[in-house]
This record gives sequence, structure tokens and C-alpha cells, in this order.
Amino acid sequence: MRINPRFAGVTAAVTALLGATLAATSAATATAAPAGLYAPSALVLTVSHPGQTADTAARAVTLSCAPGATGTHPAPAAACAELRAAGGQLDSLLSTTPGQACTRIWSPVTVTVDGVWQGTRTSWKHSFANACEMNNTVGQSSLLNF
Repeated sequence: MRINPRFAGVTAAVTALLGATLAATSAATATAAPAGLYAPSALVLTVSHPGQTADTAARAVTLSCAPGATGTHPAPAAACAELRAAGGQLDSLLSTTPGQACTRIWSPVTVTVDGVWQGTRTSWKHSFANACEMNNTVGQSSLLNF
């Protein structure tokens, strides 16, 4: 290809400018890329006493596990670690070992977990005969013991 001598300087300048623009664009793209993408994990955990005068939550906490463990949960880092280890399967966090002896008084307590775990909507609910049985079952769980 033959370049007209009048445009030789312009062609060299355009080539240099284009090369500098491509290099700057590549660098900007590399630094603008996020360090990592996290699937959302944000939950609301409640303890309620259904059947009483008001079916409102007696206690409620929030828990967010991505990108870091935060929320009003008393031990968010331990709760998120436990939930990750369980693969999000909340039933596996319920203890099956017998604890202290409980009376057979019917005063139901319900624990719920609602929200999003690793990008998937989740809703879990478990009812216990009374607070003693709930403490026996969730007492060893960082997530459910709030």
C-alpha cells in the first residue's frame, strides 16, 4: 500500500492515537471489572408464638452473607459459615440429640427464615411444642440461636 507523503504524518499520528486509545481502553476495562460477583444472600429470621393475642414476631434478626457477614444477627459470621456448611439446608441444623427434659405444656413457638440464599428464594418454617423444646433443638446452631 502506498501512502501519500502529504498524509504520512497524519497517518502515523492516527496510528499512535489509536494504539494509545486501545491500550487505555484495555486498562480501564481490566480495572473496572468487579473483583468477584456474589449471589445475593439476605435473610430475615423470626421467632413467634402463634395463637397468642397477636401473631407477631417476638424476635426478628436480619442476616446478609455476601459479600461479607452482616446484619442484626448476634453472630453473623458464624451463622453464615454454618449455613454455607449446611448447603442452605436448614433442616440439617436442627439437633437430634436429646437435651434437657421439657414439660409437655403446649405453648407453640415457630422459627422462620425467609429471604434469598445464594440467589435462590428460600422460605423455611419449623414449629416446636414450647420454648424448651425449641432451645433443645436449635441450641447448638449459630444460625437459629438468636
